[in-house]
Amino acid sequence: MASPVYTLTSSNANPPQNKTILITGGASGIGLATALYLHTPQCKNNVIVLDRAPSPPSIDELTKSPRYLYVQSDILNWASQRDAFARGADKFGRIDAVFVNAGLAEIGEQIWTDVYDSQGKLQEPNRATIDVDIRALGDTLKLAMYHLRNDSKPNEKKGSGKGQGGSIVMTASLAGYLASAGAPLYSAAKHGVVGHMRALKNDCAKAGIAISVIAPGITLTNIILGRRDGQSLEDWGKDMASRGVPINDAETIALTVANLMGQGLKANGSGVLIQANKCQELEGGIAKTRGQWMGKEMLELFRGGRNAPLFPNKL
Repeated sequence: MASPVYTLTSSNANPPQNKTILITGGASGIGLATALYLHTPQCKNNVIVLDRAPSPPSIDELTKSPRYLYVQSDILNWASQRDAFARGADKFGRIDAVFVNAGLAEIGEQIWTDVYDSQGKLQEPNRATIDVDIRALGDTLKLAMYHLRNDSKPNEKKGSGKGQGGSIVMTASLAGYLASAGAPLYSAAKHGVVGHMRALKNDCAKAGIAISVIAPGITLTNIILGRRDGQSLEDWGKDMASRGVPINDAETIALTVANLMGQGLKANGSGVLIQANKCQELEGGIAKTRGQWMGKEMLELFRGGRNAPLFPNKL
C-alpha cells in the first residue's frame, strides 16, 4: 500500500509563483538551493532568508535582486527571529510560505561518552542539536502561523492581519522516520518535526495553511560529517555512492520543497521521503496501514475516542 516513487525536475515540479517565501537556514546547503530555485525568473517569488551567518552568500542574482532580503538572525533568540519575520513582511507586504529548514547535526557523542567538569563531576550534555532542531523550530512555527493564518474571515482568531493562508514545509529527515544509529538527539528531534506536522495538520487546514515535511536521506551539504582531510563534498558523495549509500543533491530537495508549496492545501499532512534523488509520500501509506500495525481492536478503540473534547485549545 506504499505510495508510488516519483522524480522531480524543473519541468515537472510545480513551484509557487509570485509569492513571498521565508526560509530559515537559507545561506547554505538545502536552504540556499531552495532560495535560488524559488527566486528564479520562472518562479518570480520574493525570497526572505534568515541565517546566523553575518552576511549573505556572494551570489549576484540574489544579493542584487529587489526580490531578495537577507536577515542575519539567531533562531534560538525569540526577539531576533520575530523581528526578522517582521522585516520580511514589512518589505514585501506579507508572507505566503515558510520553509522551516535551519538545523544542526549531532554534536559529538552525548549519551555514552562521559565528560567531567573542573570539579570532577559529570558534565552537562550539549543540547544544541535539540535546541536548534526542535525548540527553535517551535518558535518558527509560531511565527509562521501568525503571519500565514487566513485573516479574511471576520470574528475568527487573528494573526498578523495580513495573512491569506499559505504553506509551511519543514525539514525533517529519514532519521525522523527510521532513526539513525549514533545520532539519538538528532533522530529524536526529527521525529519531533514529524510529530509537529501530524498534530497541527487538521487545525492548519482550518486556518488555510498546508503543513508538510520533507525527509531527506543523506544529502550533499556541508552538514555532512566524516569526510577525510582534504576530501571534497563531491568526492565523498561518489565514495559513499560506490558503497551503496543513496545520495541526494540539494537541488532535488529544493524541487521537492517547491513542489509541496505549489500544491497548496493538497499537500497538507504530506511527508516526502527523498533518497537517491527519488521521492515517495509516506504519510498516506502509514495512515492506510493503521489496521496492520495497531491491530483492529486498538484501532477501533482509538477511533471511538478521537472526537472527545480532550483538548479545548483546538481551533
